[in-house]
Amino acid sequence: MSDVSLIDELPGELLMWVLIISELLVFGAGMIAFMGVRLTDPVGFAEAQSHLHRTGAAFNTAVLVTSGYLAALALKWREAARRGAARLALVASASLGVVFLIIKGVEYTDKAAQGIGFETHPFFLFYYLLTGFHAAHVLAGVGILLLVAWRDDPRNIEAGAQFWHMVDMVWIMLFPVIYLLG
Repeated sequence: MSDVSLIDELPGELLMWVLIISELLVFGAGMIAFMGVRLTDPVGFAEAQSHLHRTGAAFNTAVLVTSGYLAALALKWREAARRGAARLALVASASLGVVFLIIKGVEYTDKAAQGIGFETHPFFLFYYLLTGFHAAHVLAGVGILLLVAWRDDPRNIEAGAQFWHMVDMVWIMLFPVIYLLG
């Protein structure tokens, strides 16, 4: 048996992993509550869900996955001494995060124009809480990616990419739960 502990083998920063796990627990609890309340009114949830922009949400999924790929490439390129390419990949990744937020903003604006708010139906309470909390993480992630593009040490890029991948993963879990499950 090796003397190397699991923590020594864990890629990235330990405290970033603590943050990621805590965030995943919060989002997971929110999705479990959403699914539990959905069981009490499946017809109402399905009707409310019909007001969502599934195509925009699917496009946003592709945007975030592409952005995550660029963040991973940035680390690879920085380690290969391609500093300019790494910085460009980080800025492009952050820019795609902004695209995600714009599309989400368009969807929120459309809901407001329809008079749909937190109080419209429990579905929308969860929709706004979960997607809004995620959007706050996207905004934070954009800032982190731009910060590590500026302070582009490989350890910084790895920590920023860790956070960004958590943001991607949460959306990949939210998208089917909020937009697709009927």
